[in-house]
This record gives sequence, C-alpha cells and structure tokens, in this order.
Amino acid sequence: MSKVTFGRNIFVTLIFCISSVACAATDTLAVKVTPELAEVKVKHEGQNVVIRRDQNQKATVNPNFAKTSRKCPPFCIQPIKLAPGVETIGEVEMLTYLNNLHNKGDDSILVVDSRTPGWVKKGTIPGSVNIPWTRLNPAKGADPLTMSDIMEKQFGAKQIESGVWDFSNVKTLVMFCNGMWCGQSPANIKQLLKMGYPAHKIKWYRGGMQNWSNLGFTTVK
Repeated sequence: MSKVTFGRNIFVTLIFCISSVACAATDTLAVKVTPELAEVKVKHEGQNVVIRRDQNQKATVNPNFAKTSRKCPPFCIQPIKLAPGVETIGEVEMLTYLNNLHNKGDDSILVVDSRTPGWVKKGTIPGSVNIPWTRLNPAKGADPLTMSDIMEKQFGAKQIESGVWDFSNVKTLVMFCNGMWCGQSPANIKQLLKMGYPAHKIKWYRGGMQNWSNLGFTTVK
C-alpha cells in the first residue's frame, strides 16, 4: 500500500474516502491551495489519494528537498522560459491538469516525473507516472527501441519510419523533476523538441519537488 506524507517526517497509511462523512469537510481546512480550492483527488497506481497542503502550520520542509546549494555545473538554475512554445507552470496549474486527468476523464494529459527511481522513492506528486529521464536521453544510453516504445505507448506518437514521427494525436505532457536547479526534465523536454514533439503539447513545472514540498503538498512513496 502506498504511503502518503504531508509534513516533514509524518507518514500515514493511505485511506479511502468512502463517503462525505468519512472525509474531512474541505471548508474546515485552515490551509488551502487558493480561497476556492482546498484539495484535488487523484488516483496513483490504482489507489485514491487526496492532494492537500499540510494542515500543521508548524511543519517544516522535508529534508530531502531542503538543500539550498548544489555544485553548478551540473546543478545550475534553469530559466523561467525553457524553450519557445513550452509553457512553464506553477502548482495551481499542475493541480488543474491533475484534476482534468483524474476527475474529468481527460486522457490526453500525462503528468511525468522525469527523475531517476532513487529520487522517486523519496516522494512524488500523486497522479504522476515515472519515466526516468535517462530512458529518453541517447547521451545517457537510451536505446531507440525503448524510446520508440515510450513515444508510442505512453505519449501517443506514431512512428512513420525510422526517425520520422506523427505527433497529431500526442498527449499533453506535464513534466517535472526536483526543482529549478534540476536538469532532468529540461533534458527530456529539449530531446522531445529535437524529435519534433509539438512545443505547445509540453508543460514544465519548474518548481518541481522542491517547491511542491516547500508548500506542504501531499506526496506519495
């Protein structure tokens, strides 16, 4: 069973909301996302998860995402605008995409955690899928068959011939990694653009897990 965390070192077993009585009334939450938005319900690996902010107003940042300085290069600060046509989004927009995907049946969206499995084990955004950045990066040994499999089965592209793709029905990818200093999702985005993936079909959550954790949002292991 998945584990859900709201605060620094507080873990609770995932429970299912089977009625409005069983779930805490959202209008009683002291810490909301916006005045109008208290939570978003998603499915993660087949289990129901409610994304909320930590209600403990004395909570501190998860140590995994508290480090302020890393050697640059390679951990250099990414620009706000990563590439022409690629939209940079924040937490509210991320929640909107998750809500549209999991509650409005919009299967044209895929939320992608680009990090390597070791990082994902420390916590990820509920409702996302993990596609490690190395599996889409030829410079890191990604083989063409693996890349083609991801492009076709997960992203919805069609291969016309070797190196030539039909992107007319691809999914909108909402991609993230560890934060504004992380180069994993940017590397994937640049590789996809190089392959011809439509820029307007790629959204980038620059803040990543560092900002997500700083704001006290639910994560799952």
